Amino acid sequence: MTGQPQRVDGETTLPSRATTVIIGGGVMGVSTAYHLAELGHTDVVLLEQGQLSCGTTWHAAGLVGQLRSSPALTGLITYSAGLYANLEAETGQDTGWRSCGSVQVARTPERMEVLRRTVSRAATSGVAAELIGPREAGRLWPLMRTDDVLGAVWVPGDGRANPSDLTAALARGARQRGVHIIERTRVEALDVRQGRARAVRTDRGVIACDTVVICAGQWSKYLGRMAGVAVPLHSAEHFYAVTEQIDGVTSDLPVLRDPDGYVYFKEETGGLVMGGFEPTAKPWLGPFDLPRQFEFRLLPEDLDQVAVLFDNAHHRVPAMSNAGIRMIYNGPESFTPDGNPILGRAPEVANIFVGAGFNSAGIALSGGSGRALAEWIVAGRPQADLAILDIRRFSAHDDNERYLRTRVIETLGLHYAMPWPNRRYESARPLRRSPVHHLTEQAGACFVSEAGWEVPYFYGEPDSSPELTYSFGPEPWIAASVEEQRAAHEGVALFDQSARATFVLSGPGSRAVLARLGRRDVVLDVGGSARVALRADTGGYAGELSILRYEESRYLLTAAAGEATRLRCHIQEHTELAERTALVETSGGYATFTLLGPRSETLLSRLLPRGRGAGSGPATPVGRCELGMVPAWATPVSVGDLDGWQLVVSTEFAVTLYESLVEAGAALGLRPAGQAAWSALRVAAGEPAWGHELSRDVTPADIGGPGPGTRRRLAHFHLLTPGIVLWGGEPVRRDGKLVGHLSSGAFAASVGTGVGLGFVSNAHGIADEAFVLDGTYDIEIGGVRYPAALVKEGRGQYAELR
Repeated sequence: MTGQPQRVDGETTLPSRATTVIIGGGVMGVSTAYHLAELGHTDVVLLEQGQLSCGTTWHAAGLVGQLRSSPALTGLITYSAGLYANLEAETGQDTGWRSCGSVQVARTPERMEVLRRTVSRAATSGVAAELIGPREAGRLWPLMRTDDVLGAVWVPGDGRANPSDLTAALARGARQRGVHIIERTRVEALDVRQGRARAVRTDRGVIACDTVVICAGQWSKYLGRMAGVAVPLHSAEHFYAVTEQIDGVTSDLPVLRDPDGYVYFKEETGGLVMGGFEPTAKPWLGPFDLPRQFEFRLLPEDLDQVAVLFDNAHHRVPAMSNAGIRMIYNGPESFTPDGNPILGRAPEVANIFVGAGFNSAGIALSGGSGRALAEWIVAGRPQADLAILDIRRFSAHDDNERYLRTRVIETLGLHYAMPWPNRRYESARPLRRSPVHHLTEQAGACFVSEAGWEVPYFYGEPDSSPELTYSFGPEPWIAASVEEQRAAHEGVALFDQSARATFVLSGPGSRAVLARLGRRDVVLDVGGSARVALRADTGGYAGELSILRYEESRYLLTAAAGEATRLRCHIQEHTELAERTALVETSGGYATFTLLGPRSETLLSRLLPRGRGAGSGPATPVGRCELGMVPAWATPVSVGDLDGWQLVVSTEFAVTLYESLVEAGAALGLRPAGQAAWSALRVAAGEPAWGHELSRDVTPADIGGPGPGTRRRLAHFHLLTPGIVLWGGEPVRRDGKLVGHLSSGAFAASVGTGVGLGFVSNAHGIADEAFVLDGTYDIEIGGVRYPAALVKEGRGQYAELR
């Protein structure tokens, strides 16, 4: 380290320079420091404005529950549990770790179904979990009332830690490897020049550095703003109570969760900690109104806010009614708009990284997240695929303070809400709307929120206001989706896909850039289009684009709605200055409509000028054209063996074009269709998609393309039992042995039951398709195994993505 810290009058002076400066001395900051040092990067300074763990960490409950909604989160927490169990032996510092296990109970049939599915998924993540009855749950947790318990899940590997002791242990491990941790030092500014952070200015001096890491909890948004970095999070008040000692509470008592009552319990010094997640949260101050000094402080009690928690706690554990309350903790914690943590490299500044927004799961996640962020800093990416946590998943609107304050009320409450398949956010809506939103609304669209957009999900009757209902089986809206799928198979379906992210890439080097990004050189005539998968440096996939060449050196790129920021960064990072190109995001500047089905070409021809028919079918692109009075681009599109046309138009012409399509399509049986039908058609066709089947860790060989040997192969399944819905995540067995899980699931009109895509794995490798094709398969849904047929045909555009 340049300029080693020196002791002056009992205080540590700052070094003049460090390779990495971490801001924030909570559990995430010290975990990142610990793991950087473990990777050999010891020229690290960690700055804390108060004392270690004094912000949010000290009042955390310390629960470490492994089973989460995604394999990525489960993997991070499983690593955390292993790290915490061994940290005291390494550092000599007690962490308060206790591998006590956990019990989660169900008091409704719907929650019981959740538990069955949880146990099914646990096996695919390597987490031991057992479905148990009320009597066994009561044996594990004798103080619990069980007369209304239908069943429970026992996870023996779960545990709990003391947050402050855990932070101290990670800090000691980091110091032992050479990291300098300096407390009582406040960051006042971040010097950013030419797109890079150059120094950290504090109230005690300036540290020049190569990398800045913001791990400051609820203050992370404030610090990010110093450098022009958006960190979308907002604080909410979060409560738990600590009782006096209760007879029968022992130190080895498991953690108990009763999500139907919104509460959890853990042992503490012979009493209980009771906390929870009330359905409607109470936001705290905005990020720029937070007090700069908030060390080991709490907010005032609000008994009205937590009354629902106490009522349910007394119901589940009657002994609490007679126990004294030692203290009620009301500590603010930060929550993100989608309920997932924020990790990774900031899109605005090349050498600033963020680890924040842990949504009341910081202790559970920080061990694995600290390791992942350290890998991101050192190697440019973490070992695991953490796309769902990447800070680049957000767009500008996600950082809006009013939006965040509205959303946090819902986000906290969803922790213990029923985790329905396909559940969508209801708050902070509507925000972004298609130019034809009013027309799709009149047509009976039920909307869901995607990256802030109101996206038609399915259509009810015209002028109706259908709602998206939830269950694990066929919902009434699935019948509407089936009819929309049938229109695509038998007539023509019209999709408003204007929510897609769009970019214009222009300049003489545009084609060279696209060739470098993709897995193949894209040779397109003006007006031509292609679907292209992007190459990741891992050998896998970095994304998926639709490309329209609409001028000699200008390309319109479109992608999924939530991919705008990440793809913009990816393209810019892989563009050389000498190529003389410009990339401009134009999301919202174009509307996209897709016609799909055997009558789509007839409909298109009715709008084209005389003599400019669609030609011999979608293999012949129309390109730039006039559709009625509207200038547009029309390019062929297909989903499996369903052909159609994608129509792109400037937003000022969108309403006119949509009205023309509806009018011209009336005699052809045109039906508006939503996202649910589109997804079902994709899965039924066996087409892999980014974020589902395609990721940086999936190679062309994994989806059946050429390449070196693979241990897994993408497979396409149809259930053999009619009327069953697949949602994705269900375990897949081959000849009775677990071989993977579904990455996508849907209900397909073409077969009248569930269809899915998922990877079939073999530890000994898959040299060819024989291993996959020769097996007998079943798919497990909530503990019940349903026979499934492997579909060899219908692999759609696999070849295009290799």
